[in-house]
Amino acid sequence: MKSLFLRIFVSYWIAQALFVVLALLIATALRPSHEIAALQAQESKFLAEALEAYQAGGEPTLWRYLRGIHDAQHIRLYIADDTGKDLLRRQPPEWVQRAFKGELRTADTFLGRVRPNMQFLRSSMTGPDGRRYTLIIELAPEPHPWLGPQGFPGLGILLAILVSGLVCYVLARYLTSPIVRLRAATQKLASGDLAARSGMPQSHRRHDELGELVSDFDQMAERLQNLVDAQRRLLTDISHELRSPLARLNVALELARQRSGPDARTALDRIDRETNRLNELIQALLTIARLESGETSIPKEPVHLEELIREIAKDAAFESQHRGCHVEVVITDECTVMGSPRLLHSAFENVVRNAMRYTQEGTSVEIQLEKSRATAHSAHGDDAVVRVTDSGPGVPEQALDKIFQPFYRIDDARGRQTGGVGLGLAISEKAVSLHGGSIRAANRSQGGLMVEIRLPMTSIESETDFRAQSPVPVSDLT
Repeated sequence: MKSLFLRIFVSYWIAQALFVVLALLIATALRPSHEIAALQAQESKFLAEALEAYQAGGEPTLWRYLRGIHDAQHIRLYIADDTGKDLLRRQPPEWVQRAFKGELRTADTFLGRVRPNMQFLRSSMTGPDGRRYTLIIELAPEPHPWLGPQGFPGLGILLAILVSGLVCYVLARYLTSPIVRLRAATQKLASGDLAARSGMPQSHRRHDELGELVSDFDQMAERLQNLVDAQRRLLTDISHELRSPLARLNVALELARQRSGPDARTALDRIDRETNRLNELIQALLTIARLESGETSIPKEPVHLEELIREIAKDAAFESQHRGCHVEVVITDECTVMGSPRLLHSAFENVVRNAMRYTQEGTSVEIQLEKSRATAHSAHGDDAVVRVTDSGPGVPEQALDKIFQPFYRIDDARGRQTGGVGLGLAISEKAVSLHGGSIRAANRSQGGLMVEIRLPMTSIESETDFRAQSPVPVSDLT
């Protein structure tokens, strides 16, 4: 608003300045010519009578004559000899001295009339004593009630600034109030609040372009919210509806195992694995739908991350034994956060499972936990930082931000081979965001991927710092 206000204000005053300049030029250039002509006709008479009075009675007589002219016609006369000295031994103003020398234009010329003051006429003649005398007639200034002393429009400019400033401020507020509302609503919408609106009642909306823009924005936001809500409801409904036939399928599978012979065992095991994968997928879909619905009223309690990480590491190490992979945990600091143990467990577990899935056979996945100074997103205290690194193929740079999107997979063939469906990291991102934290991924220079999770720590966490431990295999922690 300030920028627009200044632009309107400056533009207004540029126009005002041009108007004042043109008005002064026109007003002074069109000064009544009959007044100047009448004074020009009397110039020689004034000078002759003044010299006659000076010759007859000296300075006192000349002063009385000039005083009489001033009282009668409201003009001031200056007379100087050929040396430039005033006959009354006065010290004329600087501009009068310049006028004696012919350095200023007289009022009968255009350049002389455009000055707001110092309007004068000049004439010369040779006196009875043979010397050259010059007469300067200072004209009375034009009456301008809005002008201050010496013709400077001080009071007029002050009033104009105050009035124009008030008008421009009101105009700027009128123009920018919808934009301010739109900006606030846009920021809320960008942060995930789909219920954000401009907040302007329909009855108070303006019927100009800005009012139409506000109305279009609200319609767009409402349409967007309806589409997203419909998508979430569809996802939730489908996931719930699929659970019933899957449950019946499991029952039928167990009956088939009892009634079939050894030849059907391989096929039944395959059906069992695919059924379990489908159950896991449905559970992941339900989790995503719940987190995306804006669930913020989750019960929170102090969670000791070092205990949570050690538990997840044990499970991951057990499941990856067939690939010869193991997990190493490095605990630098004890960190406690306020949150849901279930959601945080799911967030860390999905990241660790993803690392175990893509790391090369026979390599290690490292989990580091340390305390870090607060960043911009967590300015209220320190952060608990968890880094999970693997020795896999890494991720293309352009896909680092996309791997946290639901159902995003870099390579469909590799996803089918590893069993991933692109929901694990999406669940982690939603759960971490719900706890006021952040998650990011980066490729390691020595190969592999590093996923960093930052969570704001609570004020009740223990301040006891552990010395950095050397990597400890999970098998040694059991």
